[in-house]
Amino acid sequence: MYRICLVEDEKNLNNLIKSYLEREEYEVKSYCKGQDALDHINDDFDLWILDIMLADDVSGYDIIKKLREESDVPVIFTSARDQDLDKIIGLELGSDDYITKPYSPKELVLRVNNIIKRTYAKNTEKIKYDNYEIDIDKRIVMEESKELSLTTLEFDLLVMLLKNKNKSFSRNDILENVWGEDYFGSDRVVDDLIRRLRKKMPKLRLKTVYGFGYKLS
Repeated sequence: MYRICLVEDEKNLNNLIKSYLEREEYEVKSYCKGQDALDHINDDFDLWILDIMLADDVSGYDIIKKLREESDVPVIFTSARDQDLDKIIGLELGSDDYITKPYSPKELVLRVNNIIKRTYAKNTEKIKYDNYEIDIDKRIVMEESKELSLTTLEFDLLVMLLKNKNKSFSRNDILENVWGEDYFGSDRVVDDLIRRLRKKMPKLRLKTVYGFGYKLS
């Protein structure tokens, strides 16, 4: 299990991001103050997520400078300021990515996944289904020599179903796994997503479980 250090002084956002990362099976240690994070600079983490502007006198810049004295562990900067200078400074100090607030928790998780896989994964994870080949890391679906164009939600739904073949999912299960727990709206968006996926990948044995939801066999 990969370990992530999250440094974010907005407590609600800190808790929200932590919950999203833990749902992806990361072990997360979070701090709201820069000094508290500095006190654990030598702890064994696989990735750091640093807010640039923190409530105390220690900034994200201070933390990455100290980090880079010790290791090349990947770092993602977050900031409420969308300024090129911040991005340039962050990159010069050795950050691997930069995301501007407000951002979607799912987008941050995707970036974390990509950096973790790029940095630590030894083999590309691929799934074969009928004559489809799904590259999980590159988020590509091939049918023989043709690449299929799937949206982010379509791909997330496909991977969820492929990794849980023959398991039935309710619409609420799919909403939580694909859209996230903080989605508000009709669960009928699931039916529309299923319809689009069936149209693009007709060889999927994607069955309706009447009165409940859907499953892939």
